[in-house]
Amino acid sequence: MIGIGGSRLNVLDYIINLSIFSLLVSAPLVVRTFISYSMPIKYVRILFSFYAGIVSIILVLLSFQQNGYSYDIRYAAVILAFAYLGPVPGLITGIFSLLARLTTSGQWFPAIAGWLVIIIVFCILHVYITRLSAIKKIAILVISYMVIYIVTVPVIFNAFRDSPLFHIQYLLFVLLGVIIGGLLIESYLKLYRIISEKKQMEQSLEESEAKYRLIAENTSDLIMLMNKNNSISYLSPSHELVLGYYFSELNCVELYSFIHPDDVEVFKNNINKMFSTKQSYSIEFRIQHKKGDWLYMESRCMPVKGENDSIEHIVIISRDISERKKSEEILLQSEKLSIVGELAAGVAHEIRNPLTTIKGFIQLYKKENRMIEYNDLILSELERIEIITSELLSLGKPQAVQFNRINIEELIQSTIEFLAPQALLNKIQFELECKELNLQVFGEKNQLKQVLLNIIKNAMEAMASGGVITIGVQKTLDGECLLTIKDQGHGIPEEILPRLGEPFYSLKEKGTGLGLMICHKIIKQHNGKITYKSKVNEGTVIGITLPISS
Repeated sequence: MIGIGGSRLNVLDYIINLSIFSLLVSAPLVVRTFISYSMPIKYVRILFSFYAGIVSIILVLLSFQQNGYSYDIRYAAVILAFAYLGPVPGLITGIFSLLARLTTSGQWFPAIAGWLVIIIVFCILHVYITRLSAIKKIAILVISYMVIYIVTVPVIFNAFRDSPLFHIQYLLFVLLGVIIGGLLIESYLKLYRIISEKKQMEQSLEESEAKYRLIAENTSDLIMLMNKNNSISYLSPSHELVLGYYFSELNCVELYSFIHPDDVEVFKNNINKMFSTKQSYSIEFRIQHKKGDWLYMESRCMPVKGENDSIEHIVIISRDISERKKSEEILLQSEKLSIVGELAAGVAHEIRNPLTTIKGFIQLYKKENRMIEYNDLILSELERIEIITSELLSLGKPQAVQFNRINIEELIQSTIEFLAPQALLNKIQFELECKELNLQVFGEKNQLKQVLLNIIKNAMEAMASGGVITIGVQKTLDGECLLTIKDQGHGIPEEILPRLGEPFYSLKEKGTGLGLMICHKIIKQHNGKITYKSKVNEGTVIGITLPISS
């Protein structure tokens, strides 16, 4: 307990003590702001308790003497240690303060007795106030200290019992020290909480941004952010991968220049509609790859509301559905072939028998009436009908075939020999270019020969003025046999090429469209494929790829 003497405190000493105490309280708080460590909380408490003990020693050293007694505010440090750090740090701080007091002045008995009473009371109170806030703890501890001081100093130790103003001044001295220290610590803690919360928010925001950026930058979907003026503010990196353009190319060119001209108006109308209706829409459109191909995109467009419930942005998430479109076309083609196959069997069966009868009677009638000029015309048309029914029958009737090893060069030679007379009449020459000798494929000879006959006959019919048909054979890098048939005909428009092979689609005036369809079916059965390249007035190149027989 502090010894008491004299009638009043020195105001200058009073101010100096409070100023240094404030500085000592602020110093670790300021230093802590610049230091980041991960020390366990219990060690932090012990560390600060030793610092509080050192502060109490400094306060004792700064005490001023009057009438044989020393005056200081060391108990302000003890109260703050109990309130913020707990009973153990408070006890450590109290021990430091007591030792400092005993080494600097006399009056040991009142100092030790008062110290024991205060420490015991503080430890007992802490059990009951442990769940309260630091401010409430400080208030209770200060009131307890004042009560203990009044009971022990003027009453028990009979120190200046006739000078109540002195005791009030001293208690105010200690109280003000506690208030200043508490305000400094609370201000720091509040600021520290604000900074910590801000850092946590920034960290959460960075983690969230990193997570969404990771998703956006590694998804195959195209993510785009469009503003009110239809300008693009964000493009995901997947645009480079899917469309083949660099970011610099995409950012410098307007979006609508990449969209197919037939789809631009639909796209614009849906975007404008979203800004007015505030509803999401799904759009299908075509966008151009850097190589010139058109990709089918399916986009989900979602409006993003801003202030005043207005639409600020539209998020457009697009997916390349070109392969799905191709699959749908293949499925549709398969359905057509299935229908044609079912129809072919019935038509061929129902037409062929009466057709044979009609053809027989026409031939008999021709022998008896040779002068009728329409006999030959009728017979040629009947033969054409017979060819159509035969093609339908071969298309619709499942045929059991046996695959064997076939020398592709020999197959081409036999086909050319068969067509040589017709080629001679039409002033057409054949050129065979075999880069690989004795190249063999695995398949059914008659079916492959039928494919060659159909394709070469189509090439001959496209060359009304004659010319050269070049037939090439080579081995591809993938280890397959590539057979190419190149003519010098009038060519085929590029937009028509995808339709070649469809049932009943033909470029010839009297064509049925079944010949190429049968070719596609046969090559597909042989695990091969047919490709077309053509330019108008420059000719056509048809490529047939077949697996090589091992």
